[in-house]
Amino acid sequence: MNLEEQMLFQQAMEDVKRLKNDDIALRLKKPAVRTPDSVDAQADNPLTSGLLDIVPLTTPLEFKADGIQQGVLDKLYQGKYPPQATLNLIRHSVEQCRQTLYLFMLQATRDGLRNLLIVHGKGRDDRSHANIVRSYLMRWLPQFDEVQAFCCARAKDGGEGACYVALRKNDQARLENRERHAKRSR
Repeated sequence: MNLEEQMLFQQAMEDVKRLKNDDIALRLKKPAVRTPDSVDAQADNPLTSGLLDIVPLTTPLEFKADGIQQGVLDKLYQGKYPPQATLNLIRHSVEQCRQTLYLFMLQATRDGLRNLLIVHGKGRDDRSHANIVRSYLMRWLPQFDEVQAFCCARAKDGGEGACYVALRKNDQARLENRERHAKRSR
């Protein structure tokens, strides 16, 4: 870009304002250089990629942790909790999916996000790559303590080729919620 083009671009962008962090879309790409932080995180990655029981396409992708009410899963399925971040696993190897999912979940937990959308794709038969990734997700997601529930997404967000994930509140969000409700009761 030459100097004149840069000036035109800067003039065009003068009145642009930064978006709020309400709708964060984390799109993790394979890092060119691995940072020490991600190397340490991968060393702790508990997600297994061994033998797998393929989940048939007719079986819905669904999970609800102990103590979670059915209404939470119903609202999640209806799309009442809009996704705050998205992860796209289409056309990634199983190992890349495993690593990316682990880093994505760590980042989402660190950022205090509650609702996620994971796009895994939809295969035509049980042995398709998309269904293998889907089957691994069915195994991996319950391994995270933060995951309260997950289910298939609505058609507008990817349908059977994606899933909504609901995470637990982090300690900071719990404290803020407690304080907010305490103020109301006074």
